[in-house]
Amino acid sequence: MDHVLIFDTTLRDGEQSPGATMTSSEKLELARALSRLSVDVIEAGFPAASPDDLYAVRRIAEEVGLQDQPPIICGLARTHTADIDAAWKAVEPAARPRIHTFLATSEIHMKHKLRMEPEEVIERVIEMVRYARSLCDDVEFSPEDACRSDPEFLYIVLEEAIKAGATTLNIPDTVGYTTPKEFGGLITGIYEHVPGVEEVILSVHCHDDLGLATANTLAGIQAGARQAEVTINGIGERAGNTSLEEVVMALHTRQPVYSLSTRIDTTQISRISKLVSNYTGILVPPNKAIVGANAFAHEAGIHQDGMLKNELTYEIMRPETVGLTQSKLVLGKHSGRHAFKVRLKELGYELEDDDLARAFRRFKTLADKKKVITDADLQALLADELYQPPEVFALEGLQVACGTMDMATATVRLSGPEDTRHVQAAIGTGPVDAAYKAIDEIVGAPNILLEFSVHAVTEGIDAQGEVTVRIQGEDAPAAPNAQRNTSQLRTYGGYGADTDIIVASVKAYLSAINKLLAEEWPRGEGVVAAQAGAARKVESSVPAEAPK
Repeated sequence: MDHVLIFDTTLRDGEQSPGATMTSSEKLELARALSRLSVDVIEAGFPAASPDDLYAVRRIAEEVGLQDQPPIICGLARTHTADIDAAWKAVEPAARPRIHTFLATSEIHMKHKLRMEPEEVIERVIEMVRYARSLCDDVEFSPEDACRSDPEFLYIVLEEAIKAGATTLNIPDTVGYTTPKEFGGLITGIYEHVPGVEEVILSVHCHDDLGLATANTLAGIQAGARQAEVTINGIGERAGNTSLEEVVMALHTRQPVYSLSTRIDTTQISRISKLVSNYTGILVPPNKAIVGANAFAHEAGIHQDGMLKNELTYEIMRPETVGLTQSKLVLGKHSGRHAFKVRLKELGYELEDDDLARAFRRFKTLADKKKVITDADLQALLADELYQPPEVFALEGLQVACGTMDMATATVRLSGPEDTRHVQAAIGTGPVDAAYKAIDEIVGAPNILLEFSVHAVTEGIDAQGEVTVRIQGEDAPAAPNAQRNTSQLRTYGGYGADTDIIVASVKAYLSAINKLLAEEWPRGEGVVAAQAGAARKVESSVPAEAPK
């Protein structure tokens, strides 16, 4: 009763943020990071949503779910046998699998969305929870929109779910409607009125539409819930979910108040926050609690004076607690591989030999441009080098001309599918616009640039620049045998880092383009077809010695 389980749903609910789509490889890498963070449950996805999602969840179950002391690997399913079968197929390889199924219980959802009578909802819950339990010993049930449900009806549904075999009951504030007092009271009411609830784990899952997700979650925990469903950086649909870092650090920092603990290795928080931001293309606001750039920054003179005299005057937690350490090992162009490897390990990066070699080569290149390499530089370097989507198109060369005297022009050289090479020049309103237009001419994947953001990784004129972009796919040109999902237009994030901000901008755009191609032309036929016309158009501009 003094321990709170951390159920992370970044890979499922978090990925539902507009533009937060991740590839299977990115999901696997993030699942590994969540395992290092020591979360208790990873909700790896919604297997019935697509074959790729099922594949990603199963791959996580096979590789992360079989580690020493593995987390529970969970798959979400609606209360349909097909969904539950898909979830079980995905999580079955894990040492500790879980099926999470849900059905709405509020009047507005039952009437307008489900078009079901309350009695039908109860019967469906009994049938589907029982079916899930016949496959898996660990079953979680969520009454969707629980906080707007009639409490008496909610108690009945939860009681029947327990009887049918549910081992965890999750109480979601699906639309972020409730207040801490109301939510704590709902949890208390469940403990008082649902027979058998003491034999299962009660969980809470809150959304942030009114900015109360963390407060509601903590209120639920104080009322007796012992599982918190959260996401890294609080990403999720609409205004997002409860933030993992906020709940964990509240319990950690105010331990005398809550008298509760988690298994989370808090020193991993900063790193995984950065990883999620890079993968999704969703920037962390500077004033974000715990992981924002300003979370441990002090500018006011009164604050600075207090900090110099005693850090406790204005810091309730130390930055080292969440992994924001200052480098004691100064790295530069004379540093060797061993020092580089040691510093990465101190930062929480365990790289295989091939990845280490690639990263070290990039480090040496960067060190020739910068006198001192900081931890922030290393994190940006690794994000740019190792954690990018599979490259359909890759940057080989870039040249720009710009200024006040003439039109901005850019020439890009990209490697493409089947060892092709493409060169294209374009004119734009600036060097980035020109470069992006040249890339569009080559790739032939129509899209809209929704967001472009750039900032310096560190201080100084030689600082690396980080660029994040978000794009939205448009209807692709007709192509024979193209397998394209036209059911909805999705958004994709991209990330790039370099001491040359134009290069970083191009890297970020290509990262997003490659995600778009991987998602919307999943079998590859469309990729080749979409760029074939562009290849013919630029053929005359490819140097004679270069392969076409």
